[in-house]
Amino acid sequence: MRARLSDIAQQAEVSEATVSRVLNDRPGVAPETRQAVLTALDVLGYERPARLRKRSAGLVGLVVPELENPIFPAFAQVIESTLAQSGFTPVLCTQTPGGVTEDEYVEMLLDRQVSGIVFVSGLHADTAANHDRYRALIARPLPIVMINGFAPGIAAPFVSCDDGEATELAVAHLVALGHRRIGLITGPDRFVPVQRRVTGYRAAMKRLVGPSDAELESLAELSLFGVEGGEAAAARLLERGVTGIVCGSDLMALGAIRAARQRGLSVPGDLSVVGYDDSPLMAFTDPPLTTMRQPVTAMAVAAVRALVDEINGHGAPHSEYVFRPELVVRGSTAVARATAAEPGPAPNRQRPVPPALAIPA
Repeated sequence: MRARLSDIAQQAEVSEATVSRVLNDRPGVAPETRQAVLTALDVLGYERPARLRKRSAGLVGLVVPELENPIFPAFAQVIESTLAQSGFTPVLCTQTPGGVTEDEYVEMLLDRQVSGIVFVSGLHADTAANHDRYRALIARPLPIVMINGFAPGIAAPFVSCDDGEATELAVAHLVALGHRRIGLITGPDRFVPVQRRVTGYRAAMKRLVGPSDAELESLAELSLFGVEGGEAAAARLLERGVTGIVCGSDLMALGAIRAARQRGLSVPGDLSVVGYDDSPLMAFTDPPLTTMRQPVTAMAVAAVRALVDEINGHGAPHSEYVFRPELVVRGSTAVARATAAEPGPAPNRQRPVPPALAIPA
């Protein structure tokens, strides 16, 4: 026990007497010092004494689409950690094709008398879905918060990344590299984030490149989210002579890279590819993926704070909190080859890519 106290004291940079006071839950220790000792316990792998464990303030459901796309585990990790720091016990509900549905998970969570629910990219983002399910939860009343996807008429906080700005920045990045035949790959158009990405893509292409409406229509491909959907859509765009592709997810971008290589093309030599999310490990792909980063930590923390405020009766604003994406430049984009770029209208130079948003990684 003596050695253990000394290890903890050394890790926390406090005296052994202070460690003893914290472990015995005695007064006279500053909150930041107490937290340093508890953190040292966690780092060293010691279990906290029962008297120091927070009592759960209640269960909170976390409903995510699936865990195959690494952006969803990234959101889940931050949300669960932030909930735990607020004293709540997170209950993770993961959907899989043909498995338990969002509505079935909600029924299970209601049976367990959860204090609130966080929905990540749920049916609230689907314009074809019936959103009365959320109004019914609010009427119970049950606090809810929705991440990525906005539905009008629902009295709840929404947290989103600015999808329109993300595609505009991605297109501007490729135009600055000399690309003119720039395609867009994203998911089904019934989803709100997809609609916003398409709008941002068209606005940027019109402003910076100036294609006709018919040409612009031929450069946008809607497909299923995932590697396979990205590969199929990219194959069609490559037949139309694109030299750059903006993708609606990192997994779609990996599919686009695979489609290019299957045709003997190099990335970024023959084709530049921009992903979306900056999900874990994208810096270690071949080549490392240039992508639009969602500020996952800031978004997740904001969502939890809004939910906790709702649970505590403080009433978070029932509006959409929109977070700015960041362009992360890596190895999947490069200057367009002069032989590959087709002649077209000169780009509008009045709005270059904001250098502060281009983050080398």
